[in-house]
Amino acid sequence: MSLSSRRVTLPAVMPITLQKRVIKVYSEDDTSRALEVPSDITARDVCQLLILKNHYVDDHSWTLFEQLTHTGLGRAIEDHELVMEVQSNWVMEEETKLYFRKNYAKYEFFKNPLSFFPDHMISFPSETNAALSHSGILQMFLSSSTYPEIHGYLHAKEQGKKSWKKWYFLLRRSGLYFSTKGTSKEPRHLQFFCEFSNSDMYMSLTGKKISGAPTSYGFCFKPNKSGGTRDLKQLCADDEQSRTCWMTAIRLLKYGMQLYQNYMQPYQGRSGCSPLNIAPMRSISENSLVAMDFSGHRSRIIENPTEALSVAVEEGLAWRRRGCLRLNSHGSPIAMANMAIHRSQSWFHHKISREEAQRLILQHGLVDGVFLVRDSQSNPKTFVLSLSHGLKIKHFQIVPLEDDGKLFYTLDDGHTRFTDLIQLVEFYQLNKGVLPCKLKHYCARIAL
Repeated sequence: MSLSSRRVTLPAVMPITLQKRVIKVYSEDDTSRALEVPSDITARDVCQLLILKNHYVDDHSWTLFEQLTHTGLGRAIEDHELVMEVQSNWVMEEETKLYFRKNYAKYEFFKNPLSFFPDHMISFPSETNAALSHSGILQMFLSSSTYPEIHGYLHAKEQGKKSWKKWYFLLRRSGLYFSTKGTSKEPRHLQFFCEFSNSDMYMSLTGKKISGAPTSYGFCFKPNKSGGTRDLKQLCADDEQSRTCWMTAIRLLKYGMQLYQNYMQPYQGRSGCSPLNIAPMRSISENSLVAMDFSGHRSRIIENPTEALSVAVEEGLAWRRRGCLRLNSHGSPIAMANMAIHRSQSWFHHKISREEAQRLILQHGLVDGVFLVRDSQSNPKTFVLSLSHGLKIKHFQIVPLEDDGKLFYTLDDGHTRFTDLIQLVEFYQLNKGVLPCKLKHYCARIAL
């Protein structure tokens, strides 16, 4: 028997091509840019694309932000989320936009978890050692078997009503609950409020204006494919620390290790970056601001804090002397140029209100050192430094001071004087002086 050879023709394999979509991304000044992107693009990929197209520095804080204009809600889209899936949940009656901006607080809890979870709001399993280390808290949050309990009072808006009621809430792995009897944690007193797998969490950007909430620290849960604002589950906390704790814990509960992978992705390949070996990483701006001594033949970094402070004070005096030489008279062209030179700086915001400044800093993340400088509304001749510290936004008046026909600017009643706002900002980036912390990250209205 002979076997005849048979020629088998296999069907041609067609290459899989991803469908292209066009998305529109806005910046803080409401300029926008249309991008043609593949249907599986993530939020991080969109940010990387915009960084490259606009030649921005990638300091790992760029974020894609989803903003619901009519309801005054917004959220930072997680780096791993698919942008097309996010847009598929948009409803026609709500004007929703994508914004490209920095969010310095995006992964701050990995660097300093103790400041995000105050002792009075967190409980650990009874078998856990009460004195948990920096990384121990994170390991527990990211563990699949155990999870700390977050508890405290929140105001909740009653479904279908305008009234709000204060309840004692508990966050557990199975979802968010509130107690119908004081602070009781007995199962018979706990009522289920919501779970998070099929909903997204948003922060209120307009305070009490739209929702009528009892405080300005609102957040809510919006079900995917929802029918609009009637399906929102709205809450508000009594202060920013409480809201930050709840929202951070819920993010960790919903995304778990995925958040940690997002945080570590830019640092992959670096030594010492093993899982949960988390040392606080300094930002690019912090690393670039060090005390230097240029008096000798070779420059050197000043390690001694006392010597660094002495050099900083001397540098401040040198700025003052240089300023005196540059300013011939109060009305000279040189003086007028110095008075307006700050307007070209990214950290300066012309004619914005106190409320706008607070909203801008909040959107950039309440990390210590986030700041901007703006015109004062109450006194047209002065300026205001708005600064985030300790999850609060503080405002410091910059006063113009005339001495011997020369104009200076000061934050401390004339003890330290500067010839222009640029010198003032540069000084306080290196020295905290009378401020609660150094200036680290500025809020900018970037243009796309």
